[in-house]
Amino acid sequence: MSQGQGQELAPEAAMNATEARKELFALVKAAEEGGVTTLIHKREDRALLAPLDRFPAARQADAFPSHALSAAQKDFGDLISRAAHGEPQVLRRSRTPVAVLLPVDAHSASHSSGPAAAAGAAPAGGAVNSQGTQGRGSAPRMLATLGDTIGSVLASGSAGGPTFGLPGLDAATGGLQPGLLTLVAAPPAGGGSLLGLAAARKTALVDGRKVLYAASGPNRADIFRRILAAETGGDYPRLKQGRLTEHEQQAAERLRQQASVLLIDDGSDLTAEAIAETAPHVQDLSLVVVDRLQAAHNARLPLSGDRLPGASQVLATLARTLHVPVLAVVDSADPTLLGLLDADVTLTLAPTDDPAKVQVTVAERDFGAIGTAYLRPDLLHARFLDAGSAPVGTTGSEGSARSLGTAMERELAEAALPYTSGARQGLPASLTHVLAALRAALANGDQEALADLRPSLTQTAATPQPLPDDAEGRRLAAALNAYNTTVSAGAPGQPAAVPPAADSAHVPDEEGDDEREQEIQPGDEEDEPDSAPFPALKLLKDAVARSKMHPIKVIRIEDRESGPWPLISEHMDGEPRWVHPEVTSTRVPYIRENGKRVRRDQLAVPAAFGDGLLCLIDRNGSYPSACSAVPLAPNKLLHTGPLAAFDKAGAGIYLIDIPEWTRTDMPHPLGRIIDRPDEHGRVWVTTPHIKQLERLVRDGHLATMPAIHDSWTGKANESLFKPFYAAARQARIELVQAGGAPYKAYKTRLSIALRLLWPKREEQKSPFWRPDWRMSMVAEASVRHWTTAFKAVQEGHTLIALRNVDAAVFWTPDDTPPATYRIGTGFGEVKAKFIQPGEMIPEGDD
Repeated sequence: MSQGQGQELAPEAAMNATEARKELFALVKAAEEGGVTTLIHKREDRALLAPLDRFPAARQADAFPSHALSAAQKDFGDLISRAAHGEPQVLRRSRTPVAVLLPVDAHSASHSSGPAAAAGAAPAGGAVNSQGTQGRGSAPRMLATLGDTIGSVLASGSAGGPTFGLPGLDAATGGLQPGLLTLVAAPPAGGGSLLGLAAARKTALVDGRKVLYAASGPNRADIFRRILAAETGGDYPRLKQGRLTEHEQQAAERLRQQASVLLIDDGSDLTAEAIAETAPHVQDLSLVVVDRLQAAHNARLPLSGDRLPGASQVLATLARTLHVPVLAVVDSADPTLLGLLDADVTLTLAPTDDPAKVQVTVAERDFGAIGTAYLRPDLLHARFLDAGSAPVGTTGSEGSARSLGTAMERELAEAALPYTSGARQGLPASLTHVLAALRAALANGDQEALADLRPSLTQTAATPQPLPDDAEGRRLAAALNAYNTTVSAGAPGQPAAVPPAADSAHVPDEEGDDEREQEIQPGDEEDEPDSAPFPALKLLKDAVARSKMHPIKVIRIEDRESGPWPLISEHMDGEPRWVHPEVTSTRVPYIRENGKRVRRDQLAVPAAFGDGLLCLIDRNGSYPSACSAVPLAPNKLLHTGPLAAFDKAGAGIYLIDIPEWTRTDMPHPLGRIIDRPDEHGRVWVTTPHIKQLERLVRDGHLATMPAIHDSWTGKANESLFKPFYAAARQARIELVQAGGAPYKAYKTRLSIALRLLWPKREEQKSPFWRPDWRMSMVAEASVRHWTTAFKAVQEGHTLIALRNVDAAVFWTPDDTPPATYRIGTGFGEVKAKFIQPGEMIPEGDD
């Protein structure tokens, strides 16, 4: 064949037009995904159905005749004839080109390659098809001069692309660039989706530009609640239960007026191809957000598992075709997976030494890391807050700033941040002023200002303050209480070392203040001497060793930073920490007999409750009693992923949606677990809470069982600790009568043994390291505590407060406690005490 005639493109398959019409969609898919070229003949006419890479000019809008696949199938014979005679026909899915019909002689299409495409010429922005390229059978390609490119960049630079509305991150990224695929990479529960939501909120609600939000995971109701929480500072867990304040209802109405600029697709079977088909129909589209790509395979989610690399390429093509930014969130920061996804820009979220900060590393495909920003996670309100840009070089200032002030002062400033930042309201002006000054002194490294402020801090912490009764208000109350306690124990401004305020807000278990003050000491991990009144640790070790399931008592240190272990936290205990919404709770100063200054609750009951007394219920041995039947997995926890339903043969941890709970006379069945959802509004729970939810569904108190989105489980067992429970129960019967030092030593060793299941600090030695065992045991105690109180409420009693795993307060018209409780000194039995309204609620050994 001569040079003037061109060269044929070699097809991979051949068929007649009638066969090709029937198989058109399959042929296009083969061209699109596999690069397959098919020769199609109709009498003397021959054409090629080819991938777009064979004729890139076909991607230009309106450059050639184009047809939707359904229309092309109807007129297929005519299109074959046109293509065979030198007029390429573009095939598109919706508005997106996916394949092209070409003449078999590639050179015969050159006359249609573009309005400026003369043979051998390369006009600015036009096509070129020289003799050299004809010899390789290539199609003409569009070229742009450097001058055209400079003009285009300068013209578009002033308009600016979408941003996140987070100054530090926007400075590091330069915003979201049109035509590029940007990937937000974060591990599960790492907050990645919140960055996608931030960009959508800023673009749609602030800038008033169109956003397509493709939701593969969260539904449209979840997205609305997250937006409302982020915009108003409302608690996301509460919003999921449908409880809106008047302010939030007004904000929701305002958002309704802006609804037309934020379009949500949460339909089933959401694929990258479906997103690419939908996006061209959105007029004036400015941003596409895909939330989310799931690294683990899920048969119900097309955007998951090994389908992600292909989906990423479809999204990248969509960005280039429509010249809009596409922002996709993936729930993994695995470098291997990110390499396969091959995004133009990748934002990787990673924790820092400061738990209140997250680092975002910005990387481009061709240059690697180009910037860093820091964000403050505010998961309670479904958002990130700006924490500034990365420091330029190491100066040591960060270290000195972090060391300024005491641990209690830094915790107090951190707990007050939602109020001092202006994100939340509800504090007295005087308190806000002092806490804002503390924040400024610590942030500026001003030691002199901090010293001047300490007398005011001491006075403020010692004065009862009306604080909001929500998660943030309780954290601030805990920090004030801890500050007051430590200042009282030592010199002002130099508090003694105590557990973090977040752990000291409430009594951890039935041992009252004893366990809160009891620190595990070196040697506690050793078996008790024979003279000990109760060898708790030895008995616990013997109980585990007797199991025929060969339990794994210690997870290896090298395995603790992966798998299920980083997902487990103290907040999975499910402690209620609840006060009736019509009752006012105030923390008041109290001096114990030993002279220690503490704070205690004071409950104000409304007159509508009628005459009565506060009945204080104190449950005996909640933790060791729970050991009688704790559902847990003695051996390894394996990643079992999403589950269609709870399998009673298994036990472990489960990622679930927060079930809706509309009753106001009882706390949520999951207790404080709901205060810390991830960015999707989901929480990790242990088996006792899963079984509790199943019972509530069965009894008609919950509408449906929440979906299990992820899980780590093993073979279930409920008797691992039963021998230990039996020994502890018998010892209590004998020692409670004797009282004095032997009984106190019994309580102390019992508390230490159960705490050693999961030591809090790395340096603490222990014969155990099983966070799942510890939290399953605590959760079982919480579930039993909640269930007994719920039975009393169902019988007509009024619950005023449900605290920790052992304390409840009822409003009773006489001196009779609810019959659902057994009065006594044994495990599972309770002590009852009656006090007048307005009196301080004693705790522990008060």
